[in-house]
Amino acid sequence: MELHLGIGQRPSRAQLENELRDGVRAGRLRPGSSLPSSRAFAAQLGVSRGVVVEAYAQLAAEGWLAARQGAGTTVADVTAQPQPRLAPVLAETLPDVRYDLRTGRPDLSAFPRRAWASALVAAVRLAPDAALDYGDPCGTAALRAALVDHLGRTRGVLADPADVVVVAGTAGGLPLLWRALRARGARRVGVEDPGWREQAASVRLAGLEPVPIPVDALGLDVGELAAANVDAVVVTPAHQYPTGVVLAPERRAALVRWARETDGTVVEDDYDAEFRYDREPVGALQSLAPAQVAYVGSASKTLAPALRLGWLVLPPALIEAVAAGAGRGTAVFEQLALSTLVERGELARHLRRVRHTYRARRDALVDALRGRVEVSGVAAGLHLMAPTEEAASIAARARAHGVALQTLHEACTTCRPQPPALLLGYARESEPALRHAVSLLALG
Repeated sequence: MELHLGIGQRPSRAQLENELRDGVRAGRLRPGSSLPSSRAFAAQLGVSRGVVVEAYAQLAAEGWLAARQGAGTTVADVTAQPQPRLAPVLAETLPDVRYDLRTGRPDLSAFPRRAWASALVAAVRLAPDAALDYGDPCGTAALRAALVDHLGRTRGVLADPADVVVVAGTAGGLPLLWRALRARGARRVGVEDPGWREQAASVRLAGLEPVPIPVDALGLDVGELAAANVDAVVVTPAHQYPTGVVLAPERRAALVRWARETDGTVVEDDYDAEFRYDREPVGALQSLAPAQVAYVGSASKTLAPALRLGWLVLPPALIEAVAAGAGRGTAVFEQLALSTLVERGELARHLRRVRHTYRARRDALVDALRGRVEVSGVAAGLHLMAPTEEAASIAARARAHGVALQTLHEACTTCRPQPPALLLGYARESEPALRHAVSLLALG
């Protein structure tokens, strides 16, 4: 069979991969259809067979193609792919969950309802009539100024209100960034391996190629990044997801140097940097290179996911493109309420309270696991990692007893082989509940 692509003869491997991705995305290559053999396709394109073999292998690893022994290479059903891996996580939302040890979930009962209600009432009462119009898609002036002050004090972020775009959480902000980068010519984005699955998925959905970059005990391997030929990279430097490691100072410096030398963009996802227990605070990477680093934060962990409030602090080169894609922005009254919470000091007081609570719960979980399994990533955040060869069987047994948890391979993008591990969140359960949940895992 011949496959007709719009790239002409002798394409590079990257060109071939991009054209095949676009063909699947646009529906020109339909799920289940067969691709030519690597030998026949190489002859058609006038390239070495290795170019086609490597392109097929990369796209199979990303999920665009399916390769089966004796059946050749076919187009995968990308619309159905995420479901099998997400199914165990979604199943944990059923009513029979007794203990919720999933990652990335704050204690919703700790939400400062009284302070929020007061701030929201003040927003409704005091907002001028003009505030009820569509307004600035980048966000209200009040919230952008409050965020600059808050992030400057707590994270060392260097910015003016004009650098800030208010978005619908991290999940709403990342696609805006990817589209802006693509408009500037970006094609490949480095993602941490292992890393947060939604990051890689959002890169792919924006029409860019996610490129896995290994993470080790010092954080993202910047040497591997430099050799990956990417235009941008997304990192979680303060508390890497899922390992919990902090990007080492020499790696931070090397990452900034990479961005400056290559004109690359670093996207800093600062997703739970507010929660630290046994180490000094680590300042935002953005403070080292505001012209190269796009900072991403949200209220989902600090307050509640339901608020759907997040923010991008952008390099000057990206502000116009991101703002153009922001549409009508996010709800004004909620923005004004959050700015009031910051200005009154209520957000800072709330963070002090929950940090104390989360530390006590972290201690209880670590103590319950002591002698049963090794743990890592405990100095900050809302979860820890427990490497164990029995992760899959332990997780299955736990769910049978009503304990909702995740394994590394269920919750993360892992393009390279990773040791099996449990990911255990501790924010939503009391200390006694955490101890009892561990007893149901039947560890050791």
